[in-house]
Amino acid sequence: PRVSCRSMGGMLALPPGQGPHQVGCTDVMVGHTRQGLFLRLFYPCLARAGAPQPLWVPRPEYCGGLADATLGRRWCSALLGIAVGSCKVPVSWNGPLQPRSSPGYPLIIFSHGLGAFRTLYSAICTELASWGFVVAALEHRDHSAATTYFCPAEAGTEEWIPFQRVPRGQKEFYFRNKQVHQRARECVRALRLFQGIAGGTSVPNILHQDWDLSVLKDNLDVTKVAVMGHSFGGVTAVLALVKEPSFRCAVALDAWMFPLENLLYPEVPKPVLFINTEKFQTPESVARMKRLSSRDSQTRIVTVLGTVHEDQTDFAFLPGKLLSLIFGRRGTLDPHKALAITSRAALAFLQRHLKLQEEQFGQWDELLEGIGDSVAPDAPFGRSHL
Repeated sequence: PRVSCRSMGGMLALPPGQGPHQVGCTDVMVGHTRQGLFLRLFYPCLARAGAPQPLWVPRPEYCGGLADATLGRRWCSALLGIAVGSCKVPVSWNGPLQPRSSPGYPLIIFSHGLGAFRTLYSAICTELASWGFVVAALEHRDHSAATTYFCPAEAGTEEWIPFQRVPRGQKEFYFRNKQVHQRARECVRALRLFQGIAGGTSVPNILHQDWDLSVLKDNLDVTKVAVMGHSFGGVTAVLALVKEPSFRCAVALDAWMFPLENLLYPEVPKPVLFINTEKFQTPESVARMKRLSSRDSQTRIVTVLGTVHEDQTDFAFLPGKLLSLIFGRRGTLDPHKALAITSRAALAFLQRHLKLQEEQFGQWDELLEGIGDSVAPDAPFGRSHL
């Protein structure tokens, strides 16, 4: 059953995963400086009766950051907290990992969009984990998250990193380009973290969760790793391919291509699946995607019709009135169908390029060619908005 909670205008219901596995999640923070890592980990888990479920918005500070970054009105944070503060994600919090014999679970590093944070893509991360992936949803520390924090070595202290807009007088490209490079480096550091764990390195989680990262040692296949992201995270995923050859492919959800410098396009060495919404992309952004598809015959560009940019986030599952209050728009396609199309296209692409011989995701290969109801090849574009 869907987990839901009362909110302004109706019910919020994040869907459970549709794959064969139950899904667990935990939070991981490594290191006592902002050069460390912070992520939410989604993974196949053993079923537990009455298992606790994590909050969708993990702490009140995130409501303040979200109100500021998304609405430009921090005073709305209390209302936002009332609306969604008690909503939960339909996964098992700190649930026991379901063991998997060799070769282990494939890994996805996930990068969030501008003004988001690690939990706002719980629907897509849960869905992928239910099909047998370990998904590490990063919370970036480049001032692009709605807010985030790290814990200095002094016991009990926290240092928060607020969302930052482009400083007055500074060109947006240079500001965002610096951020996207930091984000891609964080994706690479996350991969190194899991490579170390798979190799037997002991990694302390300074959040002291009741979940031991060492259980991943014999259950993770770090030779089958993809990078994925939405919007600013989509272009982050593309750049991560340039920075790290161990990433076998990338899935870019409605990628915001603007921050990537032109000279790097010829350097992208692996295939990318671009899954766009109907109302976000610009001709310039589409042209940049086509530069990559013209260089690599395995790169694909598809568009999910009837969708807007926010439909690839958990916001799609907010009630209409609340969603309209925050964003002023929503797509016409049912969000559950949009999630199914997006996840199935991604799974088909991941099977092909991670060489997941034991899986049956190839049944959805037609989506990669833009064949099917509510999906189109190439990339129609509308007005850009972030």
